[in-house]
Amino acid sequence: MEVQLTNRQQHILWATIRHYIATAEPVGSKALVEEYDLGVSSATIRNVMGVLEKSGLLYQPHTSAGRVPSDSGYRIYVDQLITPSLQDATRSLLPRSHSVPQGSGTDLAKKVEVALQKRLQWEDWSLESLLQGAAQILATLSGCISLITMPQTTTALVRHLQLVQIEAGKIVLIVVTDAYETHSRLMDLSPASEETQRDSEVIDRELQIVSNFLNSHLRGRSLLELAYLDWSQLDQEFQRYGEFLKNSVAELTRRTLAPTATQIMVRGVGEVLRQPEFSQLHQAQTIIHLLEEEQHQLWRLIFEEPESEDAGKSKVTVRIGAENPLEPIRTCSLISSTYRRGSVPVGSVGVLGPTRLDYESAIAVVAAAADYLSEAFS
Repeated sequence: MEVQLTNRQQHILWATIRHYIATAEPVGSKALVEEYDLGVSSATIRNVMGVLEKSGLLYQPHTSAGRVPSDSGYRIYVDQLITPSLQDATRSLLPRSHSVPQGSGTDLAKKVEVALQKRLQWEDWSLESLLQGAAQILATLSGCISLITMPQTTTALVRHLQLVQIEAGKIVLIVVTDAYETHSRLMDLSPASEETQRDSEVIDRELQIVSNFLNSHLRGRSLLELAYLDWSQLDQEFQRYGEFLKNSVAELTRRTLAPTATQIMVRGVGEVLRQPEFSQLHQAQTIIHLLEEEQHQLWRLIFEEPESEDAGKSKVTVRIGAENPLEPIRTCSLISSTYRRGSVPVGSVGVLGPTRLDYESAIAVVAAAADYLSEAFS
């Protein structure tokens, strides 16, 4: 259910969350009056906090305590109340009528970039050492557990590609790799029509021409790259094959080249586990077990290939609390993005911390690290 907040409610929710992130203590109206220029009385703040609590955005851990943000409150904070530092650093999502200090995300992102450039010399380090160094920088500057996956090592290249008509309106796409592995995909060319019922010899000739065109453009390219090709390059007379090829190759790639879990570089565990949220021993133990023994589960969560229409763009994913499907981190927030070689995602960068973290800065540092690694790998 979407919650519609007034300007005042947005501002007080923003101040409550900022204060709680900084102190880890339930927030009362008196603290907000003293720390923030909200322009309203303590009684008004209490009333607004009561409304926010009824909306499920805040809650009281104890009857006499102040309020604490819920997962839903953090979600509104991330989606609506902070400046997306790298995507649009000049735009605040808070109402213009409020004067709210800009977050430190942009400055921290620059620090990440400078630190990576200064400390990581690609020509002198091994790949593993480089990513370990990047993970340490990310953990130090974000204050979170940093997670960087080793890149995908899929090297299968296209050796030959052929389109074959097997019956009216049905075509099979056959791809042979440089290792002489064969992959195929059967699909309908288009709904049955007079055009698809034409002389099969004509269609066979067209398919051979298109096959020749594809081989000249795709031979020697990796299978992962095929999912991100621009099929509009086909000559106008062969455009009717474009959608078929796009769907066939995308499905073939997903089916035959599902990403394989690789090692995750982990840094910053000790510092994060000293946070008050992990004061109970079993909470720390479950996270350590996940990081040490169940990395494959975490890998599937942080390495997400974007939808094809987002190819080539850096997208930061933020999972808050119960949005995480893994039980050990359902009291944490996970912020991640992929890094790329060209337009192809090959690895991921992420930070993991309590839901009480500085989201604006964490989003900025993850995006900066992903962009730096993408540039370096490309």
